[in-house]
This record gives sequence, structure tokens and C-alpha cells, in this order.
Amino acid sequence: MTDITISDDELRERTKALIAEVDPHAVDQFTFRGAQYDAGLGMVHFPVGKGGLGLSRSKQAVIDEILREAKVPYHDLMINPIGIGMGAPVVLNHGTEEMHKKHLRKIYTGEDIWCQMFSEPTHGSDVAGIPSRGVRDGDEWIVNGQKVWTTLAHVSNYGMLLTRTNPDAPKHRGLSYFILDMHAPGVEVRPLYQITGEAEFNEVFLTDVRIHDNQRLSDEGDGWRVAITTLMNERVALGGGSGGKGGGPIRTLINHWMEKKDDLDPLTHQITRDKVAKLWIESEVLRLTNQRAKVLAKSGDAGPGGSIGKLMSAEINQRIYEVAVDLEGADGMLHNSGYPMTRSDEAMGMGEVSGMFLRSRANTIEGGTSEIMRNILGERVLGLPGDVRVDKDLPWSDIPK
Repeated sequence: MTDITISDDELRERTKALIAEVDPHAVDQFTFRGAQYDAGLGMVHFPVGKGGLGLSRSKQAVIDEILREAKVPYHDLMINPIGIGMGAPVVLNHGTEEMHKKHLRKIYTGEDIWCQMFSEPTHGSDVAGIPSRGVRDGDEWIVNGQKVWTTLAHVSNYGMLLTRTNPDAPKHRGLSYFILDMHAPGVEVRPLYQITGEAEFNEVFLTDVRIHDNQRLSDEGDGWRVAITTLMNERVALGGGSGGKGGGPIRTLINHWMEKKDDLDPLTHQITRDKVAKLWIESEVLRLTNQRAKVLAKSGDAGPGGSIGKLMSAEINQRIYEVAVDLEGADGMLHNSGYPMTRSDEAMGMGEVSGMFLRSRANTIEGGTSEIMRNILGERVLGLPGDVRVDKDLPWSDIPK
């Protein structure tokens, strides 16, 4: 329930008091973010005692503004993007009280990094059709299969695992959802190198991995409903982090424009200025759209509206970095850091324009392709007729493979 008695001014004062009491520049990440969580200022839309104050999700922006002004270095997207953006809401909504106590605080501090294990080599957009299998063995499940495009799996402590536990049920009703210890026997993580030369994505091989049934979220066979909570929050996480007005990718472009504009010929200057202005306007519309979506979202349940922000941000980001690379002139054809073929320990870690341009190509694929986003918005937001799904009610085992 929303606590309407806490004003924006009081939130600002509480945040300033936190910074004064626990200097973020004098303590480590875990100490400061732990104190922020305990004060209810970490995930303000979460319940009291679980990192929040029971407020609207949009109120987090009030706190984040004060943290930015104080140059607090610990940003969610760098600390634990999947854990905070998806893991915490899923655990809150579908986990037990014991899971809340074990996981929520450590997710927020970044002590436990999380990854999401949905896509498989044969099923990306059609996640409900995945063939990985979990077989019951007393109080445990034995899981075999392969996951792919698993961001940050190589540094993760836990994974959100969706797997098939009943092949004789229709594909959406035969799935179960587990919290997987990424260090369990039988879990093998292999790198997938991207066009940036970094391996932030991974393949994960599961060979006779044993998971206790008490690590299952919701009922057996109810995994698709839990997965929807994950996906809706993923789209808010991917589409909603602008860093305030004029922040995020558009700030990178504006700064780059200010550095390069005086070197342009008059015609190129005018054309590029118009492109930059248009992208700034679109970015501001996106920021306001995300604010509205956060006001409407329930605690931990983002709803389909998050798909709007995800779709818009993915496509705007790509256009922003295309203009930024254009400002480089002929140098824009080069990637100065080369292609190191190394591990990346954090998402969104590319610091130069060429790296951000290359990384942005994934934006319209990860977290659901733009085509899937348009289907969701058409069906669940606009109420248009859905695609024909001939296999919807067939047992998964009867669907042609």
C-alpha cells in the first residue's frame, strides 16, 4: 500500500541524512548500499523492511537525484542490473518470507549478483517452448539443458531458472521456475564474445544439476506466470534508466556534440544540430513516459506498459550512438580499444563512443526483440487481436520439434 504521508521534501531530507551518516566516499559499496536498503531508500516501492517505504516506484527518482548531486558512485545498473531490475521484484512477488530475508538485501548491495536463464539455443522469442528438463527426485529436481545469451552468468551467484517440468502439459503450463545456485555441481558457464570484443553474454550448460524443491518460486507448473513478472520488470530496467532529465545516452551525445560541433562545416553543423535536438526531445518524451509507467506500476509488478519504454529506448539509443559515431568523421570507422576478446565484469561497461555504438546493436534484441515488444503492446495494451497460436493448447510433447 502506498504511504502518501511521505512528501518529496521528506524523501530528500532522509536521503541527505543517510549520506551525512554513512559517507559513500568513505565506506565501501556494501556498507553504503546496505544502509540505504535499511533506510527504505533503496527500492522505495518495496515494502517497509524490505528495502522500501511502500511508495510509488516513481518516487525513487527523488532519491536518485540527491545521490547524483552527492556523486554517489554506486549505480544500480553497474552494481547488479539483473538482480535489482528483475531478481528482486520476482523474489518479492513470488518468493517465501525466508527467500526475502536471504536474498533481497544482498541483491541490492551487490553482494550476490544474479542472472536470468530463459533463452535456449532452439527457443529465444518463443521462451514457452524451451526443451530443458527438470525431473523430480524426492525433494529435489534434476535439471538438464542449455541456456544461452545469459548476461553476467560468469560473475553471478544465483540464476533465475525457467525449465520444463511437465512435458505432457501445454507449453505455457508445463514450466517451473527456480532459484539456481550458479556454483552448484553440473553448472558450466562458457563465454560468448560480442562485436565489442567482450564476453558479457554466456552459454550455460546444466548437467544433472540438483535443485531442492524449496528453491522453486510459486507452484509447480506455474513458471510461465513468474517468468512474465521477470520479463515485464526486465523491460522497465532496460527502458527506464535515463539518469534524470537530459541523462543517460542523450547526455553522452550532447557532450560529444559540444566537443565536435565547431569542427563541422556549416551545412553538416546545421543538419547534425537538428538531429541532436530531435533526439533530445525524443529522449525527454521517453523519460516522461517511463515516469508515468512507474507511477502506474505495482510493487514489483511492472505490467505490460514497461514494453513501451523498452521498445522506445532500444531504438532511440541506437539512433543516438549512430549520430555520435557520425560526429567522429572518418575516425568513426575505428574502434580504438580494438577487440580484446576478454571478459566484461559489468554490463553497460563500454566507455568510448565506438564501444557504445557497437553495444547498442543488442538493444533491439535483448530483453525481447522490438518485434516482440510491438506484439505485446498491440495485444496487451491496445487490445488488438492476438497472433494465431495453433500450438497453444497442445501438450508440449505433441508439438512438432
